[in-house]
Amino acid sequence: MKNLRNIAIIAHVDHGKTTLVDHMLRQTGVFRSNEALKDCVMDSNDLERERGITILAKNTSVTWRDTKINIIDTPGHHDFGGEVERVLAMADGALVLVDGADGPMPQTRYVLQKALASGLELILVINKLDRPEARPVEVLDELQYLLLELEAHDRQLHAPVVYAIGRSGKAKINADGEWGDLTCLFDTILEHVPAPGGDENSPFLMGVSSLDYNDYVGRMAIGKVSAGKAEPDMEVFLLKHDGKRIPGKIVKVETFSNLGRTMVPSVGTGDICCIAGLPDCDLGDTISLSRSAEPVPFTAIDAPTVAMNFIVNDSPLSGKDGEFLTSNFLRDRLMRETLSDPALLVEPTESPDSLRVKGRGLLHLSILIEKMRREGFELQLSRPEIIFRDVDGVKMEPMERAEITVDAEYLGKVMELLGTRRGEILNVEPRQNQMHVLVRIPTRALIGLHGRILSATRGTAVLTSALDGFAEFKGEIPDRLAGVIVQQEIGEAATYALDNLKTRGTFFLAPGTPVYEGMVVGEHVHERDIVVNVGRKKKLTNMRSSTADAMIVLSQPKILSLEEALEYIKGDELVEVTPKVIRLRKKLLKEHQRKRAEQGLPARA
Repeated sequence: MKNLRNIAIIAHVDHGKTTLVDHMLRQTGVFRSNEALKDCVMDSNDLERERGITILAKNTSVTWRDTKINIIDTPGHHDFGGEVERVLAMADGALVLVDGADGPMPQTRYVLQKALASGLELILVINKLDRPEARPVEVLDELQYLLLELEAHDRQLHAPVVYAIGRSGKAKINADGEWGDLTCLFDTILEHVPAPGGDENSPFLMGVSSLDYNDYVGRMAIGKVSAGKAEPDMEVFLLKHDGKRIPGKIVKVETFSNLGRTMVPSVGTGDICCIAGLPDCDLGDTISLSRSAEPVPFTAIDAPTVAMNFIVNDSPLSGKDGEFLTSNFLRDRLMRETLSDPALLVEPTESPDSLRVKGRGLLHLSILIEKMRREGFELQLSRPEIIFRDVDGVKMEPMERAEITVDAEYLGKVMELLGTRRGEILNVEPRQNQMHVLVRIPTRALIGLHGRILSATRGTAVLTSALDGFAEFKGEIPDRLAGVIVQQEIGEAATYALDNLKTRGTFFLAPGTPVYEGMVVGEHVHERDIVVNVGRKKKLTNMRSSTADAMIVLSQPKILSLEEALEYIKGDELVEVTPKVIRLRKKLLKEHQRKRAEQGLPARA
C-alpha cells in the first residue's frame, strides 16, 4: 500500500482536467513515442467529444517512481455531480484544478465542498497560465478565501500549490520559477497524498462506487478495497441496502492499468478494482467475505431538482425514424439507466404511456435523451419542472449560485433580466475588460435564461451555475412572452406559404419539412398563439406570371437544439424527439380541443 495513491481530479467545467490527464499519461510512458495521439483521450464517449465536457467519471492509472497512482477523472458540470459524489469515496486526495484567468467558479465551490466533506487531502492546481489574461496571484487568494468560507481544516487551508499549463504538459511549484514538465506535480502527489489505509490481513471488504457492464460477464462492480484482498473463485456475500445478504462468487478481478483494465490473480487493500460475477450488485452495496460484516458507508447522493415526463410518441409522424416506440421499451431503457446513475429517479404516472423522470438538472436529463435518440428511441417530453420541498409547512425551492461574465455595455440588460427572474445580486466587479456578476437565483429561473441573456448580449455573455441549497419560494417568474405559430393540417412546409407568413414571426423549419396538425412551426410576434397552414402551395393557372416567384428569399429558420427546445416550451406543449429530428407540438393537436381546454371544458375527439 505504500506504493499506491488514489487521487481524484475535480474542477469546474472546461478548466482543463482531461487535458492535464492526457499529459500525465504521456509523461509516464503510457503511449509509445511514435503513437498517434488525440486530445482528451479520457473523453471516450461521443457526446463528451462533441460537447467538450466530461459526463462520466473514469478511472485510469500511471506509475511514477515505482508508485502506482490511480487517477479518477470526474465531470465538471454540476448536473453530473452524482458522478463526483460517489467516486470521491475511492480517493484519498484530490487535485483541485482552477483556471488561472476565470478563478473559482460555481462548480469549483460545489466539488470542493464535497472533497472537504470527504476529508480528502488537497493539492491546488492553477491551470491555463498561458492565457494572456491569467492572474495566478489573485486566483490563489480567491481559492484560499473559498476554503475559509467552506470551513476547511488547517491542513487543507495550507494545501500545496502547483502552477500549470495543462495543454502543454508544463508545471512549476513557484509562481516566479521556470517551467518544467509534470515532475513537480507527480512528486507533490507522492509527498502530500497519503497511501490508502486498511488492514490487509482482515477479511475482504469493498464498497461498490461505480458499475460497468458487458455482454460476457454482465454487471461488474467497481470500488476501492477497504480490507483484505480479492481473488477469482472467492465465495463472498453481497450486502444490500435493505439488509439482505446474497451469496455469490467472484469470477474475475481486474485493476486499472493505463487506459484499460488488466486481469490480475488478486488485488490488495487500498487498490481500485473491477469485480465480475455478482449480477445483483448495485451502487452503494458492499461485497464482503463475511456474512456479518459491517457495510462500507456510502455517500448520500443529493436529491434531484428537476423532473419531466417521458411519454410514448403518439404524433402523426411517429414511427418514421425510430426503432423503439412502445412504453415497454421506454420503461426498460430508463430503469437500466438508473442502475448506473444514482442521481436519476424514475417513477410511474397515472398514464401507462408516461414515466416521470427526475434528475440533477436540465443538462443531466438532456444527455440521457440524446443517448436514447442515438439508440433508436422515439419519445415525447413535457416541460421541465422544478421539484419543491415542504419544510415545516414552508414551500422551499432549489437555488443556484450563478456567475455571468458580460461586456460592460450589456450589463444593464443582464441586470434587468436577473431582476425579473428573482435573482439576488451578490457582487458585481470589473474583471479584465468585462464585468463579472455573482447572483443567487432560483433554479427554475435559469430555465430559458441562458438563451435570453445570449440574445440580449449578442452572444457574448458566459453563464455558469451550480446548486446552492434551498430557500423559501421566491414567487412567480414571468413565462415566455411570445405566442407560437401552430400548423393547421398535415403536409409539407412550402416556400410560398412561408414567404407569405414571414411577417407573422420566426419559423423553426425549412421548406420541405413534414408537418402535422398541432405542430409548433414558429414563434409568433404577439403573445397569443396563431393557427396557420405552412403547407399551402400556390395555385397553378394557365396565366403567364413574372419570374418573381423564383427569387423568393426566406430568412434562415431558427433551429432549436434539444436543450433550447426543452427550455422554450410551455406547460401545454411537448418536445417530440426522434433519431433524426426534434419537433415542438401542442399536447392537444386539434384546435377545438385546445379552445375547450382553455375554457375548462372536457376535451372531445
